[in-house]
Formats: sequence, C-alpha cells, structure tokens
Amino acid sequence: MHICHISTLLLLAIASAGASVLPNHQAPLIKPTAPGDNITQGQFDDFEELSRIVDIAYCVGTMNTGVDPPFQCLSYCKDFPSFELVETWNTGMTLSDSCGFVALSRPPAKPRIIVAFRGTYSVVNALADLSLARQEYLPYPSDGHSIEKEKCEGCTVHAGFLESWSQTEKIISPIVEELVNAYPEHRLTLVGHSLGGAVAALAGLDFKGRGWNPVVTTFGEPKSGNRELAEFFNRRFSSEQYRRITHINDPVPLVPFASLGYYHHAHEYFISKHDLPYAKEDVRQCEGSEDPTCVAGTSFNILQALTGHRDYFHRLGLCLPADWVHHQWTGGELK
Repeated sequence: MHICHISTLLLLAIASAGASVLPNHQAPLIKPTAPGDNITQGQFDDFEELSRIVDIAYCVGTMNTGVDPPFQCLSYCKDFPSFELVETWNTGMTLSDSCGFVALSRPPAKPRIIVAFRGTYSVVNALADLSLARQEYLPYPSDGHSIEKEKCEGCTVHAGFLESWSQTEKIISPIVEELVNAYPEHRLTLVGHSLGGAVAALAGLDFKGRGWNPVVTTFGEPKSGNRELAEFFNRRFSSEQYRRITHINDPVPLVPFASLGYYHHAHEYFISKHDLPYAKEDVRQCEGSEDPTCVAGTSFNILQALTGHRDYFHRLGLCLPADWVHHQWTGGELK
C-alpha cells in the first residue's frame, strides 16, 4: 500500500512539473457554515462517518479481502450494523481501474443509498491518474436519460477519470436507478477518496442530470477538468449538496496544475491541522473555487503527502480492523 501511494505521488509530481431542491420526504441536509467559518459539530460528525464509509471501499479489489453480505469486512463495517450490502464492483487491473460498493443504510441509521468509490490502490491506477490528456465533456450520455437542459459549453475533462467513470457507470447506474425508485425516502449519498473522489464527482454530475439529487462528499479529490467544467459544477451543486474536503498536507487537490488547463470547483472544506486527530475547530469552509487561504495556498510537498493524502479524519486506505494499532490515535501519535 505504501509503495502504491508513493508511486502515485511521485508520478504526479513529475508529470505536473513537466507540464436544486431535494424531495420533501427526505431528511433535511445539514446546514452549511458560511465561508471562512469553522464547521459545526454536526458537519464534523457527518464528515468523520463518511471517512469510515469510504475506507471500507479499500477492502474491495483484486488484491484485497472484500466486503461480504450482509455488511462485513476487515475495516469499519461493524460500525454500521444496519447497512445492507447491495453490490461491490471492481473493473480490474486496467487503466480504467475502479472499485467500490453500493449499500443501503437503514434505520436507526440515516436512510441513505450509499455509493462509495475507492481511491488509488495500484500502480496501474496511478498511471490512469496521470493520463493528463483532456477530452470534451458531454454531461449526459446519448441514451436520453437526462432531464436537464443545460449543457456544459466548452468543458473538457481528464480523460483517465472519465474513462474510470464510464466503466463504472455501466455497472452501477442500473443498480442505483432501481434503488432510487424503490426507496424514494433514502438520500442518494456519494463518497470518494483520491481518484475515487474524481470519479464520484463525475458520477454526481451524471446522477444530478437524471434528477436523482445526490449529495457528494470527497476527500483529497484531484482536479477533474478545465475552468468551464469547474464553473459547471458550481452551477449544479450548492455547498449543502457537495462537500470537497481537503487537507493542509495533501497535494493531490493541487493537481493537475492550472498550467495544464485544470481548475477546481467550489464547496471546499479545509483541514488546517497537520496531524490526526482533528476537532471541528480544525476544519472550515472555504470561499470560492480556489481559496488561497485553503489548499490552493499550500505548496506541493512530496514528503508530507505520503501521509497527508490519507489522513482524512482517519488514516484511509488500509482495510484493517478499526481497533488495530494503525487506527488508534491518541494526541496525534500512533499507539
């Protein structure tokens, strides 16, 4: 795991240097803070829970132990006894490598349809991350499923991220559609880390176009496309519907660089503390798309990145039992 993350970040450094309203029957969204404010305890608890949920996605994949029905794994599955596994997916060790799971969250947990997208795990994945070529972004495939009229004029998207979503969409969209129709009171919740954050972003745009009104939360999401695409994101989502969480030591949200034509969208929430654990006072909402007082104002530090990209409320990407030593943090030090 450490080798894969190191390879990803070294390749990123080298390559970059070279170059709506929700249905009334659903529970209300957690009210966002104003830009510049620290988040509320409710937001903190929501983000922390979602970080555990996305960590479970790292148990899915060719080289891992899996997630099994009803909802069992080596990671945080035992924290969610009312979750029901619907599907896992793994597109394989290819340039479109994508993994994750779909689950139903039933009471007493919040009623949700959860789609979790795993981050970079393999060297092949890292190479897909670095396919820096952009292509035209067409928001809605030609199968006529969109109910939206607005097009994304002049938008281009990272070709590797779009390919990952295109392969994933074939697997999960029919499943999600069936669940959305069967459980209208459940909120569609997308969560992703790293590459999975970029794929979750594109999934969010797609599902939004179908009228499914997802809530998207990403951790360490890289830039997906050009300025026009970023502005399209900003028009489609509010800060209640999209939460892009970044970290002071994580350079992945900085890449690909603007010099290559890439820009980030808004709704950033910035973790300003260097080391785990965090409190709500360590996280604040940022202003605009690339707030210079948030991650856009940090520098690319490859050494800090080896842990910073994984330290989002917990150390992500391990798929280890939650009570093992690597998940026990006291005063910012491993126990």
